[in-house]
Amino acid sequence: MRIRDIFAEKKPVFSFEFFPPKTDAGAGALMATCAELKEALDPDFVSVTYGAGGSTRDRTHEIVTRVQRELSLTAMAHQTCVGATREDAAANVRKLIDCGVENILALRGDPPKGTGAFQPVPDGGLAHATDLIELLAPFEVCIGAACYPEDHLESQSSDEDLRWTRAKIEGGASFLITQLFFDNRFYWDFLKRARGAGIGVPIVPGIMPVTNLAQVKRFTKMCGASIPGELIERIRPIQDDPAAVMAVGIEWAIKQCRELLARGAPGLHFYTLNKSHATRTILGAVKG
Repeated sequence: MRIRDIFAEKKPVFSFEFFPPKTDAGAGALMATCAELKEALDPDFVSVTYGAGGSTRDRTHEIVTRVQRELSLTAMAHQTCVGATREDAAANVRKLIDCGVENILALRGDPPKGTGAFQPVPDGGLAHATDLIELLAPFEVCIGAACYPEDHLESQSSDEDLRWTRAKIEGGASFLITQLFFDNRFYWDFLKRARGAGIGVPIVPGIMPVTNLAQVKRFTKMCGASIPGELIERIRPIQDDPAAVMAVGIEWAIKQCRELLARGAPGLHFYTLNKSHATRTILGAVKG
């Protein structure tokens, strides 16, 4: 099923994001996690991230196809511009379509670690998510894209960031998933500005519960998100107690999700980090 049709038919929409494991054992464990989450929470769709390297890319194909065929879940594959020419990206999407996948999240992607600023590959490389969306538009797929409530790290201003976001929709994206955030005010402010700019598609909050403070600090540094001082102060005294940190992170996320849905967010997209406990607890509480 195409995700744009899911948003047209129901509200709220709940979805989970996974990353492709590097080993067969990891793939088996991830499929077990997906099956567990399906049984407990019945998500509307799941997404699988994409690595530019051949082995990771193949794992994306494997997992997204298995999730759709074996678990009967609507699956969305990520596609990035990293290391890809237009021909490479098109061939990858054709392979996904041949496997029955009809939903693609189009992203520029981050440059490989240690390589500096993003650079498209020579001779036909894709420079922006908008380039990739333009390439995907003629294909029989539903296209999603990313947006940034606290602005993309490389944007010079919020207005510039919003212009790029609007260009994604004008190019053919049917819905947006936000970068993670921990303060709902960023989401509501972005939503207001997006609607004012004529962006009318569903804008889905991206949720990542804090289960490890150091890990989340690394993520937020990479993507430009911020952690509220109140949350840091609650976690700092217990940061050496993983169970206590997880409990606080889950509590914060439950409150965050309930408020988002109560005020009309179209759904929630959980960055699971391939683990089920926190996601199950949060969504179970929200649905309950």
